[in-house]
Amino acid sequence: MTDTLTSPLRVAIVGAGPAGIYAGNILANAIAGREDGSPLDAAGARYGAVEIDLFESLPAPYGLIRYGVAPDHPRIKGIVNSLHEMLDAQGVDADRRTIRFLGNIEVGRDVSIDELQARYHAVILATGAIRDAALDIPGIDLPGSHGAADFVSWFDGHPDVPRTWALDDEQVAVIGNGNVALDVARILAKLPENLRSTEVPDNVLAGLEASAVTDVHVFGRRGPADIKFTPIELRELGEVAGVDILLDDADFEGVDPAAAPNNQLKIMLRTLNSWRDRPENNGEATGATRRLHLHFWHAPVEITGAGRVESIRFERTAPNPDGSVRGTGEFVEYPITGVYRAVGYFGSPIVDVPFDERRGVVPNEGGRVDGVAGLYATGWIKRGPVGLIGHTKSDATETIGNLLADLDAGLLAAPTETDDVIALLTERGVEVTTWDGWLELDAHERALGAAHRHTRERVKVVPREEQVEISRSSALSNTGATAR
Repeated sequence: MTDTLTSPLRVAIVGAGPAGIYAGNILANAIAGREDGSPLDAAGARYGAVEIDLFESLPAPYGLIRYGVAPDHPRIKGIVNSLHEMLDAQGVDADRRTIRFLGNIEVGRDVSIDELQARYHAVILATGAIRDAALDIPGIDLPGSHGAADFVSWFDGHPDVPRTWALDDEQVAVIGNGNVALDVARILAKLPENLRSTEVPDNVLAGLEASAVTDVHVFGRRGPADIKFTPIELRELGEVAGVDILLDDADFEGVDPAAAPNNQLKIMLRTLNSWRDRPENNGEATGATRRLHLHFWHAPVEITGAGRVESIRFERTAPNPDGSVRGTGEFVEYPITGVYRAVGYFGSPIVDVPFDERRGVVPNEGGRVDGVAGLYATGWIKRGPVGLIGHTKSDATETIGNLLADLDAGLLAAPTETDDVIALLTERGVEVTTWDGWLELDAHERALGAAHRHTRERVKVVPREEQVEISRSSALSNTGATAR
């Protein structure tokens, strides 16, 4: 291979959440063709220009940041703003973008991986993990038992889930000790009036206002010193107005915050200990209409009920010297009629791509997909659903580094098809949304929020067809929005 490509390096990224956007931004910044006056690095000097198409199955970008995080998290706005700037800054001129957002496209259905590989030097999979991990206990499939991911998709206004969610149960359980479990518990327990200023969709707000929930029980298999929350998530839980937080002193026997292995855990243990001193944990009435119970050392054993959930049975656990936990033989049962499992996310297979069914990832080495030249992975579909935004960036850096190394070694095949993928999609009747279309939808949602009786930053448009209609109302009238 020559030192410089005679045509732009063309890369398709499947997934426009943080993993895909970070990968595109890192790649764009590593390649020459930037016209912002910044100096080129060695990679840029070798490779010349790059054209990146960012494919997304939803009409709008941002993935789990838009559809997987509770709407009452103000800190998420900063992440959205950062991702927006990455995409918005990649314009080259009025009809050409270094990174081009192409939404409302299901790869594997509307266009195949083979068709992408024929049009790009490389394809990067950044599809994340959106399914609930399994919890293999009897009764898990009874009516009234739900996956947390489904509930999160509902309260975040995901266009492909039902608009209604029955919240008819007074006593509900959330199984898990991670941030998703806290999000689910907080939304279930929070008084609806304290969500009106957020971007929660109107149909969700109506559902929460009709909720019968009075008590939310969060169960963890391990003890307080093994929680997987982050300090800010835990602190937010303690600030929920009108909700008592109840803990069992017995769960904290032998737990010493000073012995915690890191500062984050020390802070969280101190927070939990401070809640034990609250009036509600000392038998005093507070007037709260809802209660949030945090239970530790509980391993779920069985969900029981005649036709639907009526109770859930746990075995009490205890720590082993090596840090694992064991069952104690003591069983307890709670009269719970609604269960939400939040034991982790799990990746979904992509048509015609290798997939590890046990781990829920695309098998890879450093982001190189096993056995398929020119195919790469980044984010949760690469390493599994663990880690925070910082891990996603380092993931993308590794994958892009290996992609560029393969390009340098002459291992990437040149595209065999020269037509723009949009021509193929248009021929198939796919209603593609673009970055300009997202700006239209974004402005529309903000206008709805400003006009709302509670004055909100935005009100999400939920139906897919409505999102597509708004996004395509003017963006596609400008041919430059869809042509290189």
